[in-house]
This record gives sequence, C-alpha cells and structure tokens, in this order.
Amino acid sequence: MSPAPPDKAFPVSWDQFHRDARALAWRLSGSGPFSAIVCITRGGLVPAAIISRELGIRLIETVCIASYHDYTTQGGLHVLKDVDDALAANGGEGILVVDDLVDTGKTARVVRDRLPKAHVATVYAKPLGRPLVDTFITEVSQDTWIYFPWDMGYTFQPPIAQGSAG
Repeated sequence: MSPAPPDKAFPVSWDQFHRDARALAWRLSGSGPFSAIVCITRGGLVPAAIISRELGIRLIETVCIASYHDYTTQGGLHVLKDVDDALAANGGEGILVVDDLVDTGKTARVVRDRLPKAHVATVYAKPLGRPLVDTFITEVSQDTWIYFPWDMGYTFQPPIAQGSAG
C-alpha cells in the first residue's frame, strides 16, 4: 500500500543528501572535538558515515529507535538498542549525535534524555523538533514529507521485507 500523498513532498537525491551531509560536517567542524558519533538508526547511518569521514571520527555507536512504522505516520517509540554505558558516561559530553531528520522531536528527546551533554545534529529539521537539535542544515515545514534517496526508485519503493510473499 502506498503512503497517502503528503501536503508537501521534498524528494532528496543521493547527490543532494551527500552535499547536505558534507555541509553539516563543515558546520560541525568548529564545534568539536568529538570523541565519538552516536547515530540514530536507521536514518542517521548515512550522514554518520559521511560526517565520520569528513571529521576523522572513527568511533561510531548506534542507538536504535523505531518510530516510523508505516512510512506515513509516526507511531510510539521503542528503543531497540541503547547507547553503550561508556559513551553515556558524563551525560555524553564530547559525543556527537547524528540523525537525518528531526521531525516532532520525540526521538531526539529520548536521546537527549540519555545524553544531555551531547551535541545533536541533523541534516534536516522541522519546527516542532528543531529546539532539540544543536546544529542542522535545512529546515522544512512541519507538513513536508521528506523522501530520502534510500526510499526512492523511480517511484516510492517499499522496503524489501514488506514486499515478501513468504
């Protein structure tokens, strides 16, 4: 089943996302030093890889939080994997948290509660979530749906696991 058409669609190509993630790294370059990146999966994986390369940060950890369950609405949050206690020590001071987007801020709030001293950065931000982020590149309106390149083919592509008949 295809998602309901959003009020405003913002398709992002791989090239554009790479440019935006590098711009975020450039903006972050004066904010460190950072001893590690904690990326919020899954959306934070790609920008974390780009930022890790650009800033020379080798230690990458994940916090796995499920929130978007059907690609059209945000459901309840479920922490699938928490941040390692060693990185959470001292409130996450010196840690860079990376995600692709802050939308309502619910996911960012979970991470902020766990790592209150960390620097939170996203590539894109919506108004409701923006106060929870220290650094971002592009703000879009709350009623905009961002189509990330990993979600797109020539048309919307559901994840392979959803298309299994088995």
